[in-house]
Amino acid sequence: MLSPSPFWSPRVHGLVPYVPGEQPRLANLVKLNTNENPYPPSPRVAAAIQAAVQQGLQLYPDPDSTLLRQAVAAHHGLAADQVFVGNGSDEVLAHAFFAFFQQRGAPLLLPDVTYSFYQVYCGLYGIPMEVVPLADGLRVDVEALVAPAGVEVAGVVIANPNAPTGIGLPLASIERLLQMHPGRVVLVDEAYVDFGGENAVGLVAQYPNLLVVHTLSKSRALAGLRVGVAFGQSPLIDALERVKNSFNSYPLDRLAQAGATAAYEDRAYFDEKRAAVMHSREGLSLQLEDLGFEVLPSQANFVFARHPSHDAAGLAARLRERGVLVRHFRQPRIAQYLRISIGTPQQCDALLQALSEILR
Repeated sequence: MLSPSPFWSPRVHGLVPYVPGEQPRLANLVKLNTNENPYPPSPRVAAAIQAAVQQGLQLYPDPDSTLLRQAVAAHHGLAADQVFVGNGSDEVLAHAFFAFFQQRGAPLLLPDVTYSFYQVYCGLYGIPMEVVPLADGLRVDVEALVAPAGVEVAGVVIANPNAPTGIGLPLASIERLLQMHPGRVVLVDEAYVDFGGENAVGLVAQYPNLLVVHTLSKSRALAGLRVGVAFGQSPLIDALERVKNSFNSYPLDRLAQAGATAAYEDRAYFDEKRAAVMHSREGLSLQLEDLGFEVLPSQANFVFARHPSHDAAGLAARLRERGVLVRHFRQPRIAQYLRISIGTPQQCDALLQALSEILR
């Protein structure tokens, strides 16, 4: 890392950036470290992108992503003005943190073990945090996500299912959070919800303080296209539009809009592939348990597991030597866990073979 520069703004000196999972340049690796979908996107996506290329790239894209928002709204039974789209769900989250959680120094409530980008955004925007420990079993403690007595909060953000644990909350718990904080936005990041979680989009009409965020990187296999979505009542969406248009009026290019729209329109393919991932997840969990691992119950496209007799960092390193990548977090409470993305059956078999050799 380069040394700090005197030209930096003061806040840049204190930023601790997000560190993504390794994107290796080596061939023939079994890549189970970044929760990508093991299957390609719908064939309709490539066809739609090719058609968009033929229409010409010399003109700007639709700044409002109208056709995509209409397709997303139709899929979820919402109006288009209840849908916001951005350049990946990380950008959508960044806009949401800016729009809703800068509340005169009030702290944002979030779990201590969750998607680490949330704390990065707090640092970027100068938002104080109140970090709430997970309960036993690494489960989100909904009742603990309440403002301390006499303290105003900026809002609440959770991932559901949680990352990196994979454990989901039922909708009743989401409603409890919304009712506990009626005057603040509760942001529910549902990056993995399509793999068995309970979708909160249906609560949008009832709760004006609910913002739900989705990504097309996981269940729709479009991690390389960068498309994220938010759902909420129109005043929340209008706030996101104000931030977006103060930052980048054209976040989604023509190819991303066309490909994402096609992905939403192919429901049969979407259902087939997410079912395949869930089937592999259940099989992998049982086989890991047969090898002596403790595996948390997952509603995501990954499992979170630890072996009581083997150090997680050491396991990750030895797997890498055998061409298998998994994610290890050097973080208190979860340092002995590995997060393992669900691959194809062949990739899962390669992982299990490598682990069998290591654990002999």
